[in-house]
Amino acid sequence: MDAPLDVTVLRSGIPDTLPGRAVNVCERGIAAVLAGELAAGESVGVEVRLSPAAEPLRTRATVRYQEKLRYGLEFMTISPEQRTAIRDWAREARAETEITVSSMPAVEQGEGKELRMGTGPRLSGGGGPPRKVTKKRRGGRWLIALLVIAAVAAVFWWKWNRSWEELESGLKNSESVAVDKPAVQVPAEVMQKLLVHRVEPVYPGEARKQNLQGIIAVDMVVARDGSVISMRALNGPDVLARAAMDALRWWKFEPYRVNGEPSVVETTMAVEFKR
Repeated sequence: MDAPLDVTVLRSGIPDTLPGRAVNVCERGIAAVLAGELAAGESVGVEVRLSPAAEPLRTRATVRYQEKLRYGLEFMTISPEQRTAIRDWAREARAETEITVSSMPAVEQGEGKELRMGTGPRLSGGGGPPRKVTKKRRGGRWLIALLVIAAVAAVFWWKWNRSWEELESGLKNSESVAVDKPAVQVPAEVMQKLLVHRVEPVYPGEARKQNLQGIIAVDMVVARDGSVISMRALNGPDVLARAAMDALRWWKFEPYRVNGEPSVVETTMAVEFKR
């Protein structure tokens, strides 16, 4: 695909939007080229328009692969409606490709119509009737058209397969990179005093329908720069746990210092959902 894409990342607590182009998408993530730099492990907001007539697909993702300005983003949260939208787009894109490919021989056939008889100029010294395209030559045009289509399809498949092999290779490499371990467990009340940017959680409509409420405890790791780099819900229904983590991932803290140096720390935050 080749679709406009916006990626939003927090920089020192301030949202920064990077424009780009999406080059491939599936239900698990998206491959893109961005006009800016991101780091593996960063959490970002993604907005992409699969087709001009469709509503933009908005979700959150984690940077799993990075090479220069090429990125692989893994979706963190995606609704059933968004999955359906991706599947519908894939079916439509496949249908358009099949129609385009199947129509190419017809175009070649139209260009290879038999030359009509006429009284045009003759070759020097020769008589005989004007020439016309024979069945053999028409068959040759068909063969050339089919070979061109096959070559184009082979190149497209090779490029598509290679790009995803590189993406998967990058994912494996990024997963193998060691992540800094937290230096200390910090109480929630201490981290609350260092909080500089807070995003309130959204009460999911699904939870409202089921009358789900309660307090969700989330174990989180905060990086040296104060950004949240990993989380794990400790209790509660999945729908509330996901909503809590969707908000907490955008929180920003002042760096917690150990012996005067910014450190990676672990803490536990609680988010309450009630009607």
